Amino acid sequence: MSTSRVLVTSFVTLGLTALVSIPSSAQVEIEDELVMERPIPALNTIWIEEMTWIEIRDALAEGKRTAIVPTGGIEQNGPYVAMGKHNYVLEGMCERIARTLGDALCAPIIKLVPEGNINPPTGHMRYSGTLSVRQETFEAMLEDVGRSLHQHGFDWIVYIGDSGGNQTGMQNAADRLNADWGRTKALFVPEFYDNAGVQRHMEETFGIHEESEGWHDNYWLSAMQAAVDPETVRYEERVQAGRASINGVSMVPLGRTIAVGEELMRWRTEQTVAAILAAMGM
Repeated sequence: MSTSRVLVTSFVTLGLTALVSIPSSAQVEIEDELVMERPIPALNTIWIEEMTWIEIRDALAEGKRTAIVPTGGIEQNGPYVAMGKHNYVLEGMCERIARTLGDALCAPIIKLVPEGNINPPTGHMRYSGTLSVRQETFEAMLEDVGRSLHQHGFDWIVYIGDSGGNQTGMQNAADRLNADWGRTKALFVPEFYDNAGVQRHMEETFGIHEESEGWHDNYWLSAMQAAVDPETVRYEERVQAGRASINGVSMVPLGRTIAVGEELMRWRTEQTVAAILAAMGM
């Protein structure tokens, strides 16, 4: 046995031989570090990747018990919208959902998801720049992320996805984790991907109706994306080229489109949080 971590010594007391484990200096240093006080104020963020490990440790101690795992993708979205469309929308959505729940943090967005067969290419893989992974790779990644978060003390692992191709994999990963853990602690929330509900809310609230032009692009989704970052929908470039409309709906003025996006994200957050709490039995 290596003595770098633990030194073992034996002695005889009252005729009995005992083994005493004496922590090495390296182990003592680790143990001291793990309980050190936070040396600077915590950043006001819900994104785990933006936090220090001490901030996450303290957040858990203060009652953060839910970890949201959002899944997006890198895929073609027509001639005007950035490949990371779903990821940009998730930046805005996970923030809102976590802060509304109050006890949640967001894991990094999982951007590499199944987008079609790689060779020969199918689905989105027929378009330049799309990145795809095998279904089993995707599900294994979801499981490993869930297990990591659970190991650190999160009671609930919540999977949400902004792309249709991600839904089955998230359900499968959650089912396997719950089977291993012996109780429901991983939640797949299909209500987040209620695209029909979002579009219906837009129609009822704003009187906006779309007629598909055949692109992998929608006004309601681009409105949410524009509310996060207008550059990712190429707003200025489209205005200059006379192409600032989607499915017969004008994106001009930008302020109105952003207002639509903000309302749709508010509604979507409300529906998703209600679904999460119901799944938790709250």
